[in-house]
Amino acid sequence: MRIIIYFFSFFLITLVLTSCSGKQYQILFEQKATNINPDTSQRSNGDLTSYHIKPQDLLQIRNLQNIKYVVDESPSASGTGGGGVAGTGQVYQVEEDGTIALPVIGHILVSGLTRVQAAKLIEDLYRKNLLKDPIIELKITNLKVTLLGEFKGQGNFPLVKDRTTLVEMIGQAGGLSDKANETNIKIIRGDQKNPQVTYINLRDIQSINDPRAILQNGDIVYASPNKRSIRNDNLQNISTLVQPILLLFNTALLVLSLSRR
Repeated sequence: MRIIIYFFSFFLITLVLTSCSGKQYQILFEQKATNINPDTSQRSNGDLTSYHIKPQDLLQIRNLQNIKYVVDESPSASGTGGGGVAGTGQVYQVEEDGTIALPVIGHILVSGLTRVQAAKLIEDLYRKNLLKDPIIELKITNLKVTLLGEFKGQGNFPLVKDRTTLVEMIGQAGGLSDKANETNIKIIRGDQKNPQVTYINLRDIQSINDPRAILQNGDIVYASPNKRSIRNDNLQNISTLVQPILLLFNTALLVLSLSRR
């Protein structure tokens, strides 16, 4: 009987450790952050007009007045630094030296400029060298936000506007799942060494206008499970643990009973 008890205890501990391993993803985002930023006065407004273009960024450029001077009528996709078709504009990748190569005007330095500044620079250069009244539209197409946790859709979502709110991005993901805790949405921003974590309560109607909920490039948005979901998961884990334990214990008692006959 003592051997059975020892074996029973070892089996129980093994199952508990195994069940905990499935919670690592949730625990990763439940750990206490060292840099929590709930104060709107200590946080930038997140407007992407302040984003500075970097090497490897993808810029979609078109001239609204005369598109053929920026986008060929029959353009072909090319490699790094060249243009590729993307909707009604053409995409140019920023080179490592911070320049892009545009038709007629050649290489121009755009790294370090904001979207608006780069568009104005290209407008001025085309006006000086070729066009009378160009209207340049410039978009940065590689900016994105990552949604994880209790969303109906998870993954990377592009930032296509200068001011994309958390609510708009959740809408793009299909909304929150039934298991989501809408009072505890985390926006994780910054590098790995010094991340900033902001908590958003979507039950509060004021969160719609909260400047902290304006998303920036590279943000990770995590929706944690609600208490009911956690309780159901715990009950399911207990049930998963108890059933094989009871089966093992009954089998051991049956073997012991038969051995005494």
